[in-house]
Amino acid sequence: MINKQVAGVDEAIKGIADNMTCMFGGFGLSGIPENAIAALVKSGVKGLTCISNNAGVDDFGLGLLLHQRQIKKMVSSYVGENDEFERQMLSGELDVELIPQGTLAERCRAAQAGFPAVYTPAGYGTEVAEGKETREFDGKMYVLEHAFKADFAFVKAWKGDAAGNLIFKGTARNFNPNMCGAAKITVAEVEELVPVGELNPNHIHIPGIFVQRIFQGEKYEKRIEQRTVRKRE
Repeated sequence: MINKQVAGVDEAIKGIADNMTCMFGGFGLSGIPENAIAALVKSGVKGLTCISNNAGVDDFGLGLLLHQRQIKKMVSSYVGENDEFERQMLSGELDVELIPQGTLAERCRAAQAGFPAVYTPAGYGTEVAEGKETREFDGKMYVLEHAFKADFAFVKAWKGDAAGNLIFKGTARNFNPNMCGAAKITVAEVEELVPVGELNPNHIHIPGIFVQRIFQGEKYEKRIEQRTVRKRE
């Protein structure tokens, strides 16, 4: 069994360089690779193209990289609650490619599966389809969307083993599974890292073949982007 475990986050991000393209799992603040993002901020790497559902909030998640001007382009489906993301986009400081959410997920999954592209009906007849190949299937028009090409994919799982097998928990099972294996190097950080053989094979969501590096993260904040509660009756 190949051991994918690395000593810590600094070793996990080894090889990251300016102007690379990186995927980041998570949805809002749920299931984001907090330790990897913090390490990238500390590294000072610049000119990143980030593929992520959104950019978190101003002072957390990818918002930390935005504040340090380490991101040159965001490929996302949602601006979210990040005022700095909105400001940089509207001012022209940040290149932004907005993609329908399902298309974003499928372009990740296509890269994971080794497909060069997929056809989707989402966006046909809108600005999203401008300059792209379209084709009719069974009387319905589809847009050709190319699979992403990324250098690194940073994902967050609940539990994993030294072989890279992963289990996600709750809503953290969002974009994370689709991004595993969708880049040249997939780095997984987990809340609990166990020896090989301890995970129930029937519970594993992503097999280790899709992961190159794994480490146990620490001090997870797990912030809530928007807390909504019922009014007192």
